[in-house]
Amino acid sequence: MNAEPLLSLEGISVTFGSGRKAFRAVDGVSLELMQGETLSLVGESGSGKTTVGRAVMRVLPLSAGSIRYRGERISGRIPAAAERGLRQKIQMIFQDPMASLNERAKIDYIVSEGLANFRLYGNEAERRAKVERAMEEVGLLPEFASRFPHEFSGGQRQRIGIARALAMEPELLIADEPISALDVSIRAQVINLLNKLKKDRGLSYLFIAHDLSVVRFISDRIAVIYRGRLVELAPAEELFARPLHPYTKALLSAVPVPDPDAERDRKIVAYSPSMHPYGDSHPTWAQALPGHFVSGTPEEIETWLGGPGTVPT
Repeated sequence: MNAEPLLSLEGISVTFGSGRKAFRAVDGVSLELMQGETLSLVGESGSGKTTVGRAVMRVLPLSAGSIRYRGERISGRIPAAAERGLRQKIQMIFQDPMASLNERAKIDYIVSEGLANFRLYGNEAERRAKVERAMEEVGLLPEFASRFPHEFSGGQRQRIGIARALAMEPELLIADEPISALDVSIRAQVINLLNKLKKDRGLSYLFIAHDLSVVRFISDRIAVIYRGRLVELAPAEELFARPLHPYTKALLSAVPVPDPDAERDRKIVAYSPSMHPYGDSHPTWAQALPGHFVSGTPEEIETWLGGPGTVPT
């Protein structure tokens, strides 16, 4: 990985409404995504994870903080040429593969729509070649280009959505719950496809999901978000081996176990913010272990680590 982050979120906040009706959906989130990395953002519905993705895509404006791509600020007003470049370099894969595809358009048009908008081909033969290449990369036959979305299964439709993004030759893919609408058996196929594309193309992913069991097999690092705030960030296997924050433990406790005996004895942990004895104190973002960050007071973190000790900052 390069020393400089590909994508940097610096204390970003997103607020909906104004005055007394203002609601802060994302509150002071800071993250760095490196070149070639898959960073997963995990939380329950309404936690703000999709809002973060849309803020990176410049669909939603920030109320605080800034976003940088390759060191250049991309939040707020930027030159038209810079925005056009970002539209090509950063692509999004959506949750519902049916709703995100034009039902009346053939696959050839859907996959090449971005190519036409950005004039990324010289002639018709080059356009077709790029469409065929993108489709073949996601495991679809080139002859499928003359069909309509309703003629495909859910997994195939999601592959079409991925092909549409790949045709733009992006550097970063924001995958917003890309497998939650698919059958379990198809989910593994899509995860394997995304991992293969990452290796073949050197892609980077911001992978948004609510299911920790899914992101384990695609993530380099996992960030956990609760009510718009990050509560924990660690390498994937480290997070599963040693979760620290009670909310992360609650999410992990809800993951089904493929063992009837263990599943029968599994206890789901309930989380409530009231379990934190903050009072007049406030949690801070600290490095509890090398590369493992968590939100809490120094006393809390010491307890989560199993006893008193020095908490690195």
